[in-house]
Amino acid sequence: MSAIDELIQTVAALREPETGCPWDIEQDHQSIAECLIDECCELLQTIDRLDMDHMEEELGDVLLQVVMHAQMGREAGHFDFESVCREINEKLVRRHPHVFGADNLESSEAVLVKWDQIKAAERKRGPVQTGKFKDLPRQLPALMFAQDVYKQIRKQNMPAEGAIDQAAIDTVSATIDETTLGKQLFEIAAACRSRGIDPESALRLYAQKVVNTLDPA
Repeated sequence: MSAIDELIQTVAALREPETGCPWDIEQDHQSIAECLIDECCELLQTIDRLDMDHMEEELGDVLLQVVMHAQMGREAGHFDFESVCREINEKLVRRHPHVFGADNLESSEAVLVKWDQIKAAERKRGPVQTGKFKDLPRQLPALMFAQDVYKQIRKQNMPAEGAIDQAAIDTVSATIDETTLGKQLFEIAAACRSRGIDPESALRLYAQKVVNTLDPA
C-alpha cells in the first residue's frame, strides 16, 4: 500500500462515526477552514527560511487538510481524493499544450499568455460570471487582495478613472525598489499602530471600494 493510500485510510478511520475520533467526526468543511490557513502560513514560514527539515512536516500538514476535505466530500457523495487528483491532473495537461500537445511556447511569458487564454475559454464554458471581480477570494490577505484587484483592472483594460490614480502608481513604480518599499510599508504599519488604525482592514476596505466603484453590480 502506498503512503498516500495509508493516509487516506487513516483519515477515513478518524472520521468513522462509531469508532473514530470525536473531534474529527464533528468537523465540517467550514469548521476546519481556518486550519488550512494556519497550516499554509506555517509552510510558508519554512519556505521563507528554506528550512528543509521542517518543510517536509509542514507539507504533510497541508496535505492532511486536503485529504480531510476530500474525505468529507466522499462522505457526502460529492467528490473524493482520487477525483480531486484527476481534476487537477486534467487541468495541468489541458493548460500545458506546449508540453502535452503540439504547441511551441519557448518563454515563460508566452506560457502565461496561453494559460490565461485557456483559462478564459474554460470560464466561458462554465457558470456565467456576472461581475468583473467575482473570482477574487475575499479571504485573501488585504495586500494580496489589493494586488489581485489591480491585476484584474490591468488585465481587462478597465477604465479606472475615479477609482485609482494610475499616474501616481506609475510615478512610484518608476523609482521603487524592494528595500525602499519594505521601509515604507513598515513605516505605514508603525503609523497605523500609533493612530490605532488596522492597516489590514484599511487596505481591504479601500480595495473593496475600488471593486465596488468599477463593478457596482
